[in-house]
Amino acid sequence: MKLLDRYIIKQFLLTALFGIVAFTVIFVVIDLMEKLDDFLDKKAAAMIIVQYYIAFTPEMIKLMTPVAVLLSSLFTTGKMSNSNELTAMKSSGVSLYRFMTPMLILALAISLVSVYFNGWVVPYANQHKSYIERTYLQRDYETTAKSNIYVQDGPRRIVFISYFDRIASAGGRASVQEFSDTNLISIKRRADGKEIHWDSTSGKWTMLGTTVREFTPGKETIQMFDRFTIDTLHFVPADLIKQEEKPDEMNYFDLQKFIERQKRTGNEIARWQVDFYSKVSFPFASFIVVLFGVPFSFGKRRGGLAVQFGISVAVCFIYLIFMKTSQVFGYNGDLQPLLTAWLANLVFFFGGIANIIRVQK
Repeated sequence: MKLLDRYIIKQFLLTALFGIVAFTVIFVVIDLMEKLDDFLDKKAAAMIIVQYYIAFTPEMIKLMTPVAVLLSSLFTTGKMSNSNELTAMKSSGVSLYRFMTPMLILALAISLVSVYFNGWVVPYANQHKSYIERTYLQRDYETTAKSNIYVQDGPRRIVFISYFDRIASAGGRASVQEFSDTNLISIKRRADGKEIHWDSTSGKWTMLGTTVREFTPGKETIQMFDRFTIDTLHFVPADLIKQEEKPDEMNYFDLQKFIERQKRTGNEIARWQVDFYSKVSFPFASFIVVLFGVPFSFGKRRGGLAVQFGISVAVCFIYLIFMKTSQVFGYNGDLQPLLTAWLANLVFFFGGIANIIRVQK
């Protein structure tokens, strides 16, 4: 059976690679047609445009891999069925399960590789892509300062910084407000400073020209400080910079650390957890869709490649709609984040098993 396995794997792999390349090229060309005028208006060099689409390609490969794998399973099985190769295999005692095994193993391998690819390669590429977008599509330079920053540092503390220069790790017009309860209604203490600086040696924030007000029932105490060190703040300058990044620009470890910091400061983390678990669950869609693809094409069907392509697009479209819909409930906290990330895979997995059972073996 090794010869048969090699033949099936060769057909499946070549079709999958062709699908990934074809779909990626199509989407890159469409995006180029949309953004080319913007690049030309900003007088971006040709090399910058090339770098942008090199960085854009991994994201497209990530999204198109399940579609290409599904199309490959449909086309490979359908082609063998139409040419009576499946009939010969069945006559020699090859069952549906035995026929599917090499494709399932290869799809699982693709999913495992995609876990690494989506977790580290894609975020790095997206960071470079975002940098080019900020620099050449929106403005001619990337600003080093952020304005009007709000940070909830714990359940009872809010920090405001009017602007922050990430190069100098310093900002201006800062305010640290501490409240007596988690409802953030009754203020307990407030410190307002003209400047705020991060001391990398001590790992603490220092405010200059600071006025500290203490509030007790019926009384307000005011103190003035030239330098006022705050050793109770939990965030660092990197956390302020990370606020600009999106989940698809963070690798697994960076996103996990970001979630831990958000949880420590009392912020809602359901949305971030869903995105974190989805980084692992989405790659396994390549394995799940094979369970659909092979049984659909195991018998002879009219229409050939057009029908196989239509089925693959329809299945992936339904999968993506189901995944995005479940994510909304997860983002709102109505579903547990881990369940939200894997719900589409679980539903389609059992749907694929049911599809296999109904097919004549």
